[in-house]
Amino acid sequence: MRAFVLTAPGAYEVADLPAPEAAPGEAVVDVERAGVCGTDVEFYTGHMAYLHQGHANYPLRPGHEWCGRVSQVGPGVDRSWLGRRVMGDTMLGCGDCRRCRRGHQHVCDRRQEVGVRGGRAGALAEQLAVPASSLHALPDEVDAELGALVEPGGNALRAARATGAGPDDRVLVLGPGTIGLLTALFLRAQGAEVHILGVTPESLAFARTLGFTHVWQSVPDLPYDAVVDASTATELPARALELVEPSGRLVYIGLAREPSLIDTRTLVLKDVTVTGILSASPGLDAAITAYVEGVVDPRPLVAATVGLDDVGAVLGGKRPVESGPGPKVLVDPAR
Repeated sequence: MRAFVLTAPGAYEVADLPAPEAAPGEAVVDVERAGVCGTDVEFYTGHMAYLHQGHANYPLRPGHEWCGRVSQVGPGVDRSWLGRRVMGDTMLGCGDCRRCRRGHQHVCDRRQEVGVRGGRAGALAEQLAVPASSLHALPDEVDAELGALVEPGGNALRAARATGAGPDDRVLVLGPGTIGLLTALFLRAQGAEVHILGVTPESLAFARTLGFTHVWQSVPDLPYDAVVDASTATELPARALELVEPSGRLVYIGLAREPSLIDTRTLVLKDVTVTGILSASPGLDAAITAYVEGVVDPRPLVAATVGLDDVGAVLGGKRPVESGPGPKVLVDPAR
């Protein structure tokens, strides 16, 4: 099979590799679509923290946002999975520790992450092997494009729900990237008044095409009942704490390259509730349902769909030819 492989920072190849075989408890999936994520860009640049913490090493095959069709199952796996369209959880816990037993496998210390951590190969390839226990079936209404957006959608849905926001609340989202915009879409579906803060005129203009009217390059002096930091800016976590109303909620889902500092005295004196969102795992089924029911429509976020041969250029910052204005690029390994 063909697969995209990162061999060093800024170095890659599209290689012919042996097709995966389904080990006991595993399924092999023919990949329909995979998303290119900011995490993949960090692996490309060499800045990804896992590379420096011993959780990941080159060569590696990225790709953790994906969907496809099951073509093979290993011993011990229900054969009814064969032929079914699926997406999969990125976070693969050990299954034995206290956190896994409590249903929190996404924060297991010994977890693998598909295409990210622990040597588990990702979905930027024609085929992918994953534990069958990580699979989520996709109904017919969720096509390949939507299927590849379930994983980021699960993250965004969790972030939106963590704000606790409803029709009487105003929420500020920092960062109009894929996760920020998906979070804004879910917040709007909850009835909240959504405000978006960004940097570039192009990203803000695109947010307006999604129907958001409160889009800013500088924050207006308004009370915000919740603030979601979906940016990668080191200074914005502290800014979010400044902006949120007393007794409000902060949700941190973006990751800066350098440590961010907040003043916990302000946190306490404002009586603020803070939530960190690491993973889509607890939100995957709800995201699938939201797509099926049309609660949110993430399709406009997709700028282009490319083949494996174009992934390196995308990771290097080059926009695909004739791409749309959205922030997300998908990959069709069959191209």
